[in-house]
Amino acid sequence: MTSAREQLIELIKSDAVFHGDFTLTSGKKASYYVDMRKLSLDHRAAPLIGQVMLDLIEDIDGVVAVGGLTMGADPIASAILHQGIARGKTYDAFVVRKEPKDHGRGRQVEGPDLNGKRVIVVEDTSTTGGSPLKAIEALKKVGAEIAGVAVVVDRQAPAKARIEGEGYEYRFAIGLEDLGLEPQ
Repeated sequence: MTSAREQLIELIKSDAVFHGDFTLTSGKKASYYVDMRKLSLDHRAAPLIGQVMLDLIEDIDGVVAVGGLTMGADPIASAILHQGIARGKTYDAFVVRKEPKDHGRGRQVEGPDLNGKRVIVVEDTSTTGGSPLKAIEALKKVGAEIAGVAVVVDRQAPAKARIEGEGYEYRFAIGLEDLGLEPQ
């Protein structure tokens, strides 16, 4: 039987890699686009993403919650939460808004109280590292301790160096070579 990671790689190759002319969130041009949202919200892939990401982070001690900048991180955190329960792990999930709410409690970080808690910032795919770093900035304001950044697909772009340059561990589950793609 093939592993969850191998199954996820095949699903990404068949359903989430698009070729053409694309502009990434970073503004950078690319000849292919890995649309992880297409899979992170898919019933076949979401459980696999949860399993693969648990494998990636389970050796990091003391982590109580996972999440990141909305939208890319939300289904990843949810998949980890649900698959974690199946393994006897109790990770909560959180959502970081792009901007604090201008009504209600005015929160930018939604979910459990993270003050003094170890968290992992997750992302579906990362190019520049901007989304995880923006999430980290908001998380630090609420007193969270950042245990690292974990990404499903790494585009072999500046994200790893930029996040590590800020002093945070960076891990990824799947690289471009796993998908038969070249860095751009």
